[in-house]
Amino acid sequence: MIENYSKTISTDKNQRLTPKEREELIIRHAPLVKRIAAKMATRLPSSVVFDELISAGCLGLIDAIDKFDPERDVSLETYAEFRIRGAILDELRSLDWYSRSMRKKIRDIEKAVSSVETREGHLAEDWEIAKELGIDLESYFKQLSNIHGAALLSMDEFIKNKNNQSSTQNTFQEKIKSKDDPSRRLFREELKREVTKAIQTLSEKEQLVISLYYQDELTLNEIGTILKLTESRICQIHTSALIKLKNRLRLYYQE
Repeated sequence: MIENYSKTISTDKNQRLTPKEREELIIRHAPLVKRIAAKMATRLPSSVVFDELISAGCLGLIDAIDKFDPERDVSLETYAEFRIRGAILDELRSLDWYSRSMRKKIRDIEKAVSSVETREGHLAEDWEIAKELGIDLESYFKQLSNIHGAALLSMDEFIKNKNNQSSTQNTFQEKIKSKDDPSRRLFREELKREVTKAIQTLSEKEQLVISLYYQDELTLNEIGTILKLTESRICQIHTSALIKLKNRLRLYYQE
């Protein structure tokens, strides 16, 4: 467990780290970068260079150490994890390896889900989505697999700041709440409720995959073993669930 920043240096916000203290913190927390980058790499195409993830993550760690405020209601470990992950996501998005055609496919699926659920009044089934798209079920599943393999689908993109911007660099930093700010604390609780509500609209199997993947941090292969499904099928369920969640959270922010 990484020590809290408040245990490492003074909690005086006006006190700056000495160059030696700063270097020691970076070295001590460096393994966190490799752990997060390695975990994210398992969800990315083989074309993504691992060293680039490490480099971006190191910048995120340095930024976290330089900007961390011990008076905020969060530990350095938590803050650093989000900043490292956010920096890696920013680097991936800057590569623009997520093609226009892939973005269009996701938008088309989102529209198909909305159309089916509005018209039928129930959660959209895979075959209904495929029919709405004008393709067979096998082709729809293939699209989901291709989307998962070609892009990092992140919920960070849909946790906006007060200007409704989706920059990851601002996302977590904007959401770190100070203990004495009731309005921000209220917003955080509202955000949690909306995400929870969105997850509850998914099918039971989709909810289970999301829980095992993000809360229990299992791999797609491990989830497949538990559910007695192939890794490919879990990949499809995971991608479908994320697209639906993004669509529902987008609707919330547009209200």
